[in-house]
Amino acid sequence: MQANETSRRSVAVDDGPVSAVVPALYRTRITHLRRAPVHHYFEHKSYSWYIDIDNPPRLPRPLRPFARFEAVDHLVAPPEGPDTLRRRVDAFLTEHGVELPGGRVTALMQARVLGFVFNPLSVFWCHDADGEVRAVIAEVHNTHGQRHAYLLPPDQGQPVMVSKTFHASPFNDVDGHYLVCAPRPAAELDITVSLHRENHPAMVATLRGSRRTASAAQLALLQLTAPVAPLMGAMGQRVQGITLRLRGVPVVPREQTCPVPATRRAPIPERVGGA
Repeated sequence: MQANETSRRSVAVDDGPVSAVVPALYRTRITHLRRAPVHHYFEHKSYSWYIDIDNPPRLPRPLRPFARFEAVDHLVAPPEGPDTLRRRVDAFLTEHGVELPGGRVTALMQARVLGFVFNPLSVFWCHDADGEVRAVIAEVHNTHGQRHAYLLPPDQGQPVMVSKTFHASPFNDVDGHYLVCAPRPAAELDITVSLHRENHPAMVATLRGSRRTASAAQLALLQLTAPVAPLMGAMGQRVQGITLRLRGVPVVPREQTCPVPATRRAPIPERVGGA
């Protein structure tokens, strides 16, 4: 792999503000617990990339089909000028009144594998020029090809509350609020998203994993242990949807929206003191 030499030599925690060597791979375990109207639990294993969006990994030619990072897979294109992932992030932040001139943006996401991509949740940590996280973008994708991004403040060890405004699941209406705990990945990855209605958790999802070296050998190994991970993840979600339907959970009609809904300006949500 021809990524920066630091990431090739070591995966030790950095001494500076950014908490993990970039790029890195995380072998992940994803869990999903639904509490209402029926109790339903499933989990599966996958892997995610943690990258600097201005300096994505450069892979050897034989492995390039297994990890491509495309701007078109995230957020909304800027109104003018070149279309890059960084410019999409900057446009989103500007729309929400956040300016981070020169700040680094790191992201946790799945790459395109053999042309297929599915990112149920992508997270962008937006740093200022001193390397401190000033904003977090949590982008949710559904199986209908739609996506929506939520702007969050830095985690700082407490969950962040944000109103649900996107039809992510055919079995959940667009109501309630999320509690999101998304600290920057380090040696371990630990992200939790829970949906609450009437002060009760209706759904809890976790994304946890351990960091691995972003090497060609590691990526090749992951193709054996988690082949075509985005496709398997999307298929798994559809299987779980069929299971819920067979158990009598009603489908909530979704609004007719464009494939990539425009993000509406909203205030940054507040931290809360517990889940």
